[in-house]
Amino acid sequence: MFLLRLIIPDRPGSLGTVATALGEVNADIHAIEIVEHRRENGTAVDDIVVDVPTGVLPDRLVSACNSVADVEVIWFSRYGAGGGLHMDLEAVEQMTSAPADAIDILVEQSPAVLHADWAALLDGTGSEVKVALETSATPEFGDVAATWLPLKKATTMASPMEHKGLAESVLVAAPLESDRRMLVIGRRGGPEFLASEVARLSYLASLAVTIRATA
Repeated sequence: MFLLRLIIPDRPGSLGTVATALGEVNADIHAIEIVEHRRENGTAVDDIVVDVPTGVLPDRLVSACNSVADVEVIWFSRYGAGGGLHMDLEAVEQMTSAPADAIDILVEQSPAVLHADWAALLDGTGSEVKVALETSATPEFGDVAATWLPLKKATTMASPMEHKGLAESVLVAAPLESDRRMLVIGRRGGPEFLASEVARLSYLASLAVTIRATA
């Protein structure tokens, strides 16, 4: 499975043209998500999850997209989060079905929702910052976690270049319940988190806290 992040013209038919080009190299499209509309220049950022048959070189996916006029591939990587994308609404449905576990569900679903590699809930309400919950592949944070708190609002964060486990990751975080508890999410190697993704995380984090309070 592979994830393609594309900049395409924000007009009817553009996605269909890309899908046709991918079909010509026998790519099987599993999901498409519009990540961001860029109205100032008439483009959109889309994520496409695809698979290719045995024997087809993955580079052909990039070549197929680049063959479409005004389409730019800005990210291409293997996608290991499963066979499909977990949309925001799916995460919300899971949270509302189990309000007491809403925050835990958000942590667990965040990598799939934001096409990331890992997520962790950090708790700094005590004398030291602790990892309250983490998904698989989450690196060790060491002393760097304490430098991230308090966190007032959702934001991207600079990766500490001297930290072995985080140096090649891009990070985004949001506070949960207080500015001393935060959800941090990482992608290894990129792409950078867009402003629209930060806004989505902020909304989901606020919603998780609200749903948790109803339990």
